Amino acid sequence: MTGTEYIENATFDEISAGQSARLLRTLTLEDIHAFAAVSGDTNPSHMNSEYATDSPFQGVIAHGMWGGALISALLGNQFPGAGTVYLDQVLHFVNPIRVGDTLVVTATVTKLVAERQRVEFDCSVVNQRGELVLSGTAGVKAPPEKLRLPQVAAPQIQLLDPEARFKALLAKGDKLEAVRCAVVHPCDRESLSGALDAARYGLIVPLLIGPEQRMRQLAEENGLDLSGVELIHVGHSHEAAERAAAMAASAEVEVLMKGSLHTDELIHAVLKQPALRTGRRMSHVFRFDIPLYPKPLLITDAALNINPSLKEKLDIVQNAIDFARILGVAVPKVAILAAVETVNPDMPSTLDAAALCKMAERGQIKGGILDGPLAFDNAISHTAAQIKGIVSAVSGDADILAVPDLESGNMLAKQLEYLAGASGSGLVLGARVPIALTSRADGPMNRVASALLAKLAAHAARRTHPRTL
Repeated sequence: MTGTEYIENATFDEISAGQSARLLRTLTLEDIHAFAAVSGDTNPSHMNSEYATDSPFQGVIAHGMWGGALISALLGNQFPGAGTVYLDQVLHFVNPIRVGDTLVVTATVTKLVAERQRVEFDCSVVNQRGELVLSGTAGVKAPPEKLRLPQVAAPQIQLLDPEARFKALLAKGDKLEAVRCAVVHPCDRESLSGALDAARYGLIVPLLIGPEQRMRQLAEENGLDLSGVELIHVGHSHEAAERAAAMAASAEVEVLMKGSLHTDELIHAVLKQPALRTGRRMSHVFRFDIPLYPKPLLITDAALNINPSLKEKLDIVQNAIDFARILGVAVPKVAILAAVETVNPDMPSTLDAAALCKMAERGQIKGGILDGPLAFDNAISHTAAQIKGIVSAVSGDADILAVPDLESGNMLAKQLEYLAGASGSGLVLGARVPIALTSRADGPMNRVASALLAKLAAHAARRTHPRTL
């Protein structure tokens, strides 16, 4: 096997007192998170930086048994190696191991017991400052036979800490005041609690529009506190949508949030208000944190426009670019998706992709870098693009995926969420006010994240189109 690396063990007869082996390893924060995920040990000394800073250790430290696992790796992989059976281990934890510490793990043979094929080791772990952090002894049964085996690569663990990503997203709105938000017909537990959670995080000042008695009863049944929250009574969901849209048109609120009514009902009410129109097509954008992708990814339009025309796609892409810039991406990279990466006259999505790229070249789409048509693999993988000979500034580094139609976009979004473990939030753009649009299946974190996106968009609208509240 060309290029294969091999490991070779040492049998009992090949081992003598005084022999030793060493292993070097640098601790990363990802190591700590991976060990916590595997072991279930989420002690705040390892996982909560705020708590750890105030602890006697004055910062996050590794799990003690992570250091012990390094000794196991040394004995099992290197010396004696394959076939070694662990018998016992004594550990003394001397000093904490911190992120960035480079450790030298040493195991030295101290005793051989022939009748049991037992080998005893003195073990130590020392950091880059020469400080002993871990010491102890280990007893193993040496391999009974000589082995030379291909080196097995360790499985890769892809870590996504939803809570950390959530906090990082919320931090984008820390210095911005909460915005007045009309919550339209919050008549199920998820939408009502989502609005109250968003208020608790300081994102919105909610105005709950719907049947008052029903909302109060729902709050009581689910232990939700409506103290200090303004309720506006209307009889039905369509009235709630019309009232909310009218309030947005008269600048009484800066954000709309969908409750337990159909999306079409809310959007129709918004479209009936001339004051809410911008001359742009309204479109939806998802924001996803994905374990296997290094940065947030926007997907548009997967919820509003069913089969958009080229002209409508222009607005959809421009809306997404403008929003990505609000999120801090200076020059968003947009991949215009299709099933293939070549222009095919029989596939309208490829023609639209090529036209959109030319429109961007001519300044009809501003603020971003476009490339397309790109198949999904070319868009998110630089390696896939290289294999197919595609030279692109977007491939493998896309900030936005513009899908051909709602069906493909919705399936892509659901696959990322349910098969890839992505956490998402969503927003409708293109009107005078942003609309936080959530699904009935969305959890509390997704709903709060959508409110945060709306808050950011509302503050950006203040700067570009000041309105009197």
